[in-house]
Amino acid sequence: MTDHSSPAEKPSVPADASPASAADKPVFIITGLSGAGKSTVLHVFEDLRLFTADGVPPGLLPEMVRLLHSSSVERSNGVAIGFDQRRSEFMAELEQALHRLSGMGFRPHIIYLEADPVVIMRRYATTRRPHPFEREGVGLEQAVREEMERLAPLREMADKIIDTSAYSIHDLRRVIQRRWTSREERLHAIKVNLVSFGFKYGVPREADLVFDLRFLPNPYFVEDLRPLTGKDKAVAAYVFSEAAGKEFKKRLIDFVSFLLPLYDAEGRYRITIALGCTGGKHRSVAMTEALARALKRQDYVVSVEHRHMELG
Repeated sequence: MTDHSSPAEKPSVPADASPASAADKPVFIITGLSGAGKSTVLHVFEDLRLFTADGVPPGLLPEMVRLLHSSSVERSNGVAIGFDQRRSEFMAELEQALHRLSGMGFRPHIIYLEADPVVIMRRYATTRRPHPFEREGVGLEQAVREEMERLAPLREMADKIIDTSAYSIHDLRRVIQRRWTSREERLHAIKVNLVSFGFKYGVPREADLVFDLRFLPNPYFVEDLRPLTGKDKAVAAYVFSEAAGKEFKKRLIDFVSFLLPLYDAEGRYRITIALGCTGGKHRSVAMTEALARALKRQDYVVSVEHRHMELG
């Protein structure tokens, strides 16, 4: 794999750029050869909580960037747009769009993906999908060559060129995550699914990690707490009232906080952690809620499911 970078690693920002400009919410243009990995890169940026879209005509790019200021994407970390360059007017439209963006205070970062023609042809042979440039009288090899020639000017404009010839999908995910995850404000690509459950109903089959909490004090045996759930403050206070509960919660949060960046760095995009007690109503729910709060404070994307809380 070759990985060519221009001298500027980050999008440049005019001195008079607005607070919501590329400095805070960068704009990425994802383009390059068909079959080189554009869809994979867009998925990674989506996991990093950027607003993503594919197949957008270049003329619409400035309007897409304006979405950064709308309430619908106010929580996004930027914009990543994939372009379909089959249009004959593509380069002229793109240059005009870039000029308009410059006037808005944005300097998009262009990422160009490519691969050896032999690799591109092998990938299309594997997927059995036609190349966008294939047409009557034009075979796959000629289509790949024609696309390379047509995109040569865009390749010259790119801030970064990534040759994906030797990359698997997982390799490419890791490269994008490592390079464009903010150093100042860590953007975790990995999504964390937390599931509380009751052992009497069965362990979640999709769990990557399972923790047994049946050693903790059981609110079921406290008459006033029995009808409540682990989401109630009184139940949580009881579960964490003794040293075992307090210490386990601390160590669990520390362990998961240590583990997640390792999975994240390897390109893992999802992990499911299951926490169980006997009925799945009190202890597991309280611990799951505590872990979720801690991980959200670390800026992880966390989903919570209390699978058996209503059955316990």
